[in-house]
Formats: sequence, C-alpha cells, structure tokens
Amino acid sequence: MTFDPDNLADLLLIAPFHRWLGLKIVQQSDDHLELEMPWRDELISNPAIGAAHGGILASLIDLTGLYTIIAVGGLAKATADLRVDYHRPATKGPLRATGQVIKLGKTISTAETRILDADGRLVASGRGAYLSA
Repeated sequence: MTFDPDNLADLLLIAPFHRWLGLKIVQQSDDHLELEMPWRDELISNPAIGAAHGGILASLIDLTGLYTIIAVGGLAKATADLRVDYHRPATKGPLRATGQVIKLGKTISTAETRILDADGRLVASGRGAYLSA
C-alpha cells in the first residue's frame, strides 16, 4: 500500500483512535510536519493538577513521527521502536506536535517529535523508528 503525502489529512482520519484525538495539520513541508490536538477533559489522568495522560502524549509523538515520514514522501507502515521523554505536565491545550525526519531508510525510517503546550512550553519529546517494508 502506498500513501500519498498530498492526502495526509485523509490519512489522519483512517483509524477511529486518530479521529478521537482530533488531529489537525497545522503545517506540512518537505522536511517537517506540525499537528495540533485539541484539549479535552478525557485526556486528563491526574485530576489534582489537570494533567494529560502520558499515553496520550506518547501516542501523539508516535503518530506525528509516522505521519512526518509519510509527509516527506517516505513510507511508514508500523512503529518498530518509540522513546518518549516527559518534561513537564501537559495541563492545557491545544497541544502542538512538530515532527522532523532524522533518516529515511529502505527498511526503517526515524523521526523526532516535540510537543508544546498552549504557552509554547516543551511538555514531551521523543523519537520513533518506523518500518517501511
């Protein structure tokens, strides 16, 4: 299956979980992708401080990396490896994720993602390796 970078907005809606996250393309270029995810109370796992669940942030890093590979013309079918660093609680939104390709490969491609909160503060970052074959 080949993915067309020009239809990336349609690909973001391919799975029910992606639709539930409400991802929108903010910016797409030949070297990076910027996605935005709206804030909803369902994201909160720590009601004492109103912080988003780390799994949601990890998913945002994973999906941004995968779609960044596709946006620049690469192929990404599945996640092979994912590393996430949490820098501060994500307590308000929307959350903005920017992905940058590190390497496009024949078998595995790699991308980095940074997530910023509504105030432009880094809340999480990570790197994913994606299978292309």
